[in-house]
Amino acid sequence: MECYLDNAATTRALPEVCELVAKVMYEDYGNPSSLHRKGMEGENYVRHAAGQIAKTLKCAPKNIIFTSGGTESNNMALIGSAFANKRRGRHIITTCFEHSSVHETLIYLEQQGFEVTYLPVDRLGHVSLDVLRDAIREDTILVSVMMVNNEVGAILDVQEISRTVKACQSDIIFHVDAIQAYGKMTITPKKWGIDVLSVSGHKIHGPKGTGFLYIGDKVKIHPYIHGGGQQRGLRSGTENVPGIAGLGLATEKMYANLEEHRNLLYDRKRYLIERLGEMSGVTVNACLPPEIEQTAPHILSVSIAGVRSEVLVHALENRGIYVSSGSACSSHHPGISGTLKAIGVEDSLLDSTIRVSFSFETKREEIDYTIEQLKEIAPVLARYTRK
Repeated sequence: MECYLDNAATTRALPEVCELVAKVMYEDYGNPSSLHRKGMEGENYVRHAAGQIAKTLKCAPKNIIFTSGGTESNNMALIGSAFANKRRGRHIITTCFEHSSVHETLIYLEQQGFEVTYLPVDRLGHVSLDVLRDAIREDTILVSVMMVNNEVGAILDVQEISRTVKACQSDIIFHVDAIQAYGKMTITPKKWGIDVLSVSGHKIHGPKGTGFLYIGDKVKIHPYIHGGGQQRGLRSGTENVPGIAGLGLATEKMYANLEEHRNLLYDRKRYLIERLGEMSGVTVNACLPPEIEQTAPHILSVSIAGVRSEVLVHALENRGIYVSSGSACSSHHPGISGTLKAIGVEDSLLDSTIRVSFSFETKREEIDYTIEQLKEIAPVLARYTRK
């Protein structure tokens, strides 16, 4: 049996998405900037996808800027907002457990003369609104938080965070990294006071190399890709029409079945936690079972005492089970997870933690098979580790 349980890293594209991408690449391949019919066909795909996405966010198509994925969306949001508003101040606020595409970008901005305050989080990955309020200064221009943590599935209350930020200073730009939240829950940026929002296509059964940035009305973003002036000059370059078309369709499909998918994901998560209870030395991180629906439906962080996560990942891989030792992006920079440290995971468990992440395609039988293999593998690996 093959069990793919690493959907927070990437998802399998929907069959209809693959078909549409292939059609656009082979048949409707015109450059959307061209004035002839083929070009207009390409432009129509881009417009239609923007409309499909805008419908899910209850915004206007003009608020959607297409990117190459979540990393570019986060870079564009942070660098673009910081440089567009630097005359008002150079202070930025974020949390201590952001994705590397936010964290590394903020380190770059610090090198450019900006100052960043990193807010702590509690064991459930939540930010204190009082601490946030105290961190806001007259020269604060940007607050950036992730809606769902990609390693442990903690959900930040972005509505309350937004209200706190805007009550202190209404012109602060509020950016939300929604890469693990979009397609799993309803998000209404304008209503919630979100100015900029990042999304990635391959996390929602769309094509890799696609994503978008929601930019609210009157929000200033400084472009850092220059050229032909596409996308209102905010992101020049010939649009990835096949990918954009596939992304639009994926968003439509995910939100058409949102509640059904959410219920299924929570069922799988609940069931896995229940089955893990049969094992000794297992800790579920940032998730209290009675309050499971206060966490993301598709991500579960699990520590298994005495077993190194990297060894366990490969041992499970040999049995056809695919999980992660943390963020897929962090695999290029191996080391102890800053997220696990931030939520207070015991030192002895920091290198013994895996991430299991589901999709609506995940079956209970896959979870049963995974538990069977864990029961067999973990005690052996623990003995080996102790030696």
